[in-house]
Amino acid sequence: MMQGSLSLAVGILALAPVLAAADEEARALLERVERAVETLNYEGTFVHIVDGQVDTMYVVHRYHDGVATERLVSLDGPRREIIRDEEEVTCIFADEKSVLVERRKQDGPVRSAIPRSTDQLDDYYSFRMFKPVNKLGRAAAVMAVMPEDDLRYGYKLWMDRETGMLLKSQVLDRYGKVVEQLIFVSLELPDEIPAERLKPSIAAEDFTWLSQDEGSRPLAPSDEAAWRAASLPSGFELKARNKGRMAGRDTPTEHLVYSDGMASVSVFIDRADVESVAPEGPSRIGAAHAYTTRVGDHVVTAMGEVPLTTVRMIAESVELRQGGAGIP
Repeated sequence: MMQGSLSLAVGILALAPVLAAADEEARALLERVERAVETLNYEGTFVHIVDGQVDTMYVVHRYHDGVATERLVSLDGPRREIIRDEEEVTCIFADEKSVLVERRKQDGPVRSAIPRSTDQLDDYYSFRMFKPVNKLGRAAAVMAVMPEDDLRYGYKLWMDRETGMLLKSQVLDRYGKVVEQLIFVSLELPDEIPAERLKPSIAAEDFTWLSQDEGSRPLAPSDEAAWRAASLPSGFELKARNKGRMAGRDTPTEHLVYSDGMASVSVFIDRADVESVAPEGPSRIGAAHAYTTRVGDHVVTAMGEVPLTTVRMIAESVELRQGGAGIP
């Protein structure tokens, strides 16, 4: 019996360097794919699958002089195009003859399909490498980032070994079930992409234009905030605050962002008399859950690509600090 235990201990010790090497390889690949989707020139078609619904999009991504610009075109459903740069996002809805301009940096669907690599990952996630496969005629590395608890989602990624470019991404729940995925079905990686490729094909000069209020302003997370989440899952911290008028609203909205370094939850606080606020209770679109509740005469909505338990925990703990002023 003792000899068997000793053999097991020796085997575990011998395996430790192998596991550490796999973790290092996976982390290096994650950092590489993050850089690739931001700094490579690429264009192609991908499918985005959520709850059995398939959206097909064409993407053109240009990186020039340190600036990334992106154009997305919907290939099925309502006609729409999205132009994204590092300062604003312009959404053109052809069928509705409207344009929405949001003056803030926002990740596109390809970047959003990849978890962010931070030093905190080791505390709440583990890495796993899989056997390489062939995707789109390219040798692809395959890895997974899996959570250590039930409060976060995991990711499985396929990436081009030569360039680091993302080829496929899956968001996984605690049971390993796929809740959302993005799959490239065609992909080109040209050395250069002309600026003209980023211009929208929909003529929208005569459309109705809406924009985020110019008074919307970021606030330092360290500033004393009127609102806060009093109970957070382990590892989650306040990363950003913003207050201003959302497009189409007359009253300001306060926006808090909490993150563990990879998963993020946005909290929106509105006056309860705002007509467009969400109904109370849970809702879900693919991997994204939302939970809405009332706090006095305000409505609080927490949403993010995390399990329902997480957004509910955060939403129900949001409170107005003593002496803090609510939204006028």
